[in-house]
Amino acid sequence: MLPSPDVFDLYAVPEDSVPLAGGQGHSVLAGDLVLSPGRSEHTANWLNPIIAPLSAELDHERPRSIRLAMPIPTRDLKWVANGWGATRFEPDTRPCTDLDVLLATGRLLHARLAAKVATAPLGITRRNDRWATAERIAFGESQPSGIPTAVGALVSRLMAELNTTTLGPDQLVHGDLAGNVLLDATGIPFVTDVSPYWRPALWAEAVCVLDAVMRMGADAAVMGGWSGGARRQAMLRAALFRLLSDENPDVAGYERALVSGHATN
Repeated sequence: MLPSPDVFDLYAVPEDSVPLAGGQGHSVLAGDLVLSPGRSEHTANWLNPIIAPLSAELDHERPRSIRLAMPIPTRDLKWVANGWGATRFEPDTRPCTDLDVLLATGRLLHARLAAKVATAPLGITRRNDRWATAERIAFGESQPSGIPTAVGALVSRLMAELNTTTLGPDQLVHGDLAGNVLLDATGIPFVTDVSPYWRPALWAEAVCVLDAVMRMGADAAVMGGWSGGARRQAMLRAALFRLLSDENPDVAGYERALVSGHATN
């Protein structure tokens, strides 16, 4: 799938685009911009005004510790054109698969976001996509319905183990860090595709750990650090979030990962 000529025109880039690896495999490089499909105009309208100035601020810091992909508006100052969003291309990046680096990046990013955003943005509570639905179920704010039989038993077991242990204050977090952190040419973490949630940073960290084990080959032994207390509760909610939002979840894989960390009984 390629952007329409109108999209190239609105972002003022040439039409001779090049497909890019990473993400879901649908982004393209056009001129000095990365164009990505499936962007929500509603989300971009409140999120990008937060991300853009923070990206500029982080790029001007010396020494740099973390970077954010800079969102770019269209010529008519809109953040999304026909479902396509744009960020400035960063050359010579490579995927980051080191879990320790991913976790350190998340902690730095979430500290900066907490300092910038004191209250939940209005738009973040109005999402109704499958990820937002799964997140609310994982935190007991809505009841599951229509759960596929394949995941039903594990979902029930996880939900039965939830309790009211506090995970920390809610804040703006990136709920999909694993796979969305690159290293720039100098080795500085470069964060892309912020998936916004208003949840405790500990939950976002649990999602990152679980995703790294399930999708990036991280050693499942790391799950042992999430076997009790608030960290266990965060991991249970991370697992529910993924099981209920993934279109074809690897249920057996999630069970093995959770058993490795003794997160289920």
